Amino acid sequence: MIENFVRMPLAAAIGRTLLHSLWEGAVVALMLSIVLAAARRPVVRYAAACAAMIAMVAGIGVTLVMLWPAPAVRYALPPLALAGTVAGGGFASPMNVVKPADVFGWLAPLWAAGVVLFYLRGAAGWIAARRLRRAGVCEVAAFWQECVGQLAARMGVTKAVALLESALAESPVVMGHLRPVVLLPIGLLAGLPAAQVEAILLHELAHVRRRDYLVNLMQAAMEGILFYHPAVWWVSGVMRSERENCCDDLVVAATGSAREYASALIAIEGMRTAGAALVTPMAATGGSLMKRVARLLGRSSWRDGVVMPAVAAVLTLAVAGAVAVQGRPAPVRKAQQPAAVVVEKKAESAPLVKAPAAETPKTLLAQNTAPPAPPAALPDLPPRYKKWSDNDVVYIITDAEKKAFRQLATDEERDYFMKQFWDRRDPTPGTAENEMKEEHYRRIGYANALFSTTVPGWKTDRGRIYIQYGPANEIESHPGAADQAAFEQWHYRYIDGVGQNIIIEFVDKDGTGDYRMTMDPNEKDALLKQK
Repeated sequence: MIENFVRMPLAAAIGRTLLHSLWEGAVVALMLSIVLAAARRPVVRYAAACAAMIAMVAGIGVTLVMLWPAPAVRYALPPLALAGTVAGGGFASPMNVVKPADVFGWLAPLWAAGVVLFYLRGAAGWIAARRLRRAGVCEVAAFWQECVGQLAARMGVTKAVALLESALAESPVVMGHLRPVVLLPIGLLAGLPAAQVEAILLHELAHVRRRDYLVNLMQAAMEGILFYHPAVWWVSGVMRSERENCCDDLVVAATGSAREYASALIAIEGMRTAGAALVTPMAATGGSLMKRVARLLGRSSWRDGVVMPAVAAVLTLAVAGAVAVQGRPAPVRKAQQPAAVVVEKKAESAPLVKAPAAETPKTLLAQNTAPPAPPAALPDLPPRYKKWSDNDVVYIITDAEKKAFRQLATDEERDYFMKQFWDRRDPTPGTAENEMKEEHYRRIGYANALFSTTVPGWKTDRGRIYIQYGPANEIESHPGAADQAAFEQWHYRYIDGVGQNIIIEFVDKDGTGDYRMTMDPNEKDALLKQK
């Protein structure tokens, strides 16, 4: 099932989108670094970080829409004469080179699995947070509950906020959006001065006022989508840090004493627990506490944490840009054709003329309908060389190469020509293996084994298409019925020189197993028309 999915154009589009998101996210992170270097107010820095996170997720959506596979185009390819070749010669979709679409397709299920695991982790955190709210809690004294109501009014919070002591929480946290609850570790109310307790409560109420609990949930959802991107985790860290700074500023504005509040933060530094790291609660000790204290006391630099992320964003942009370029849905590179055929200076070179590119797929396919012009009278080749020319490489040899081959006079020249023929098409020159040659003969063997009828498989329409274009990305096989002939539809995501999303249809009109390419897609209804 997964293998079928990764072969679909949608999977390749998702894979390319993920690669493009690397450089897109790097651009966004670089822009955020510039904003952070210029802005000093936490509110502005926090808004910029939120906008950067939204931009990264939106970038994925826009890119996916742009790369969304177009509807498949159904072509009834006309049959070619056995001596015909694809324009330009060579394989149109060679298996001896790595097809990027196959690699991109596998990125989609891997990414989906990562998203699922990340969300499962978030769900586990949410369940733990719910347990933290209900297990091991007790009500506080009426004085403190009234104090919370007064502080909430002072902070501009209109919702009723409950205050509970928790045996599980080791630092103050707030959770919930519709019915917010502030949890304090048992002993904190008695262990800190009243002024410091009020400052801590004001910080948690600031989270309620700013709806940070809800924003944090949406932030976690976006992190799950882009879990693989380092820039996302940096932006997310900036959001959490500036969120705490925004709440700190509200506390200082309400109390008028930054030093008293900083002392309260230092006093509960040792109370940090795993519960403060969950995706749902807002903890008073969130972010980098020492940096927060230094900022409150006026000893921090507004450039802290900006320079290195900017450098990292530039490096990521360079690397991701190179990867994305490689990930473009560009045509597969064909084997390079030489300007002439050289045979140890014993025969004149015959220049190879590349067929002009067709303007449209239909034009190119129409050009292949007519058989090639008959060659000039030349002496017959010995059987071994005739078989190589007219059978083995008939679909990939150009007319110029075939003519030059037939003009050779000795077996030595012919053997050298055959060696040069494959060397020119070798995607890895200088190595012992010639992957294109091996793949070509593998395809011939496969065609003979699977498509043979009254004629060898390599001569059939399916065999010819398989040898020329390689395995189809998808094949739909429909058995014959009372009113319809058996037929197959081969879907190619890309055929060099023809187009994208090509469907080739083969019909067994006679019921003999000899599938022929259709000139008319309605030919599969031949049985119905005969009745």
